Amino acid sequence: MAHILTVFGTGEGQTEKIADSITEEFRARGHEATTVNVAEIDSELDLDEFDAVLIGASVHYGRQQKSVRKWVKMNRDVLVRTPNGFFQVSGASGAKNDEGLAEATGYLDKFIDDTNWQPDRIALFGGALRFSEYGFLKRALLKFIVRNQEFETDESGDAELTDWESVVSFAGEFAAFVEERLSEAVEAD
Repeated sequence: MAHILTVFGTGEGQTEKIADSITEEFRARGHEATTVNVAEIDSELDLDEFDAVLIGASVHYGRQQKSVRKWVKMNRDVLVRTPNGFFQVSGASGAKNDEGLAEATGYLDKFIDDTNWQPDRIALFGGALRFSEYGFLKRALLKFIVRNQEFETDESGDAELTDWESVVSFAGEFAAFVEERLSEAVEAD
């Protein structure tokens, strides 16, 4: 059993929803899992108490949360010696075309350059568009940006772009990766 920490930053709640889903998958596999919003991290949190760290961030206006970038930079030394991963949540990741994937990958590349951290495992997930919660300008801007996308919307006009099967699959793959790394460490001792 591993103790896995998931740290996330969220703008509108979809990244938290994804982080919670991943945590439930870890627990279903018998691991102890802790999930915390980067904005609420206790300064006494000791990363060395965890066997693995997964970080999630959403993208708004082309960048992940500053708080996530800052936290990764501050904890980079621990991250590189611990099994780790990163998942990014963005509208571009939910697009059903090559342009969306290229855009999402560009956000990821910029994050890696900014933080000087290369995660062991990476996933890109579609976010959500909550048009019913946006003000006029943001709603108009986002509708303009996504006008050529074929998103399925609910009765309010909102669109959830997250592929939940991919989230579950990534959680399982990450847990298996951590299990393998822990097994290797035990064999080396």
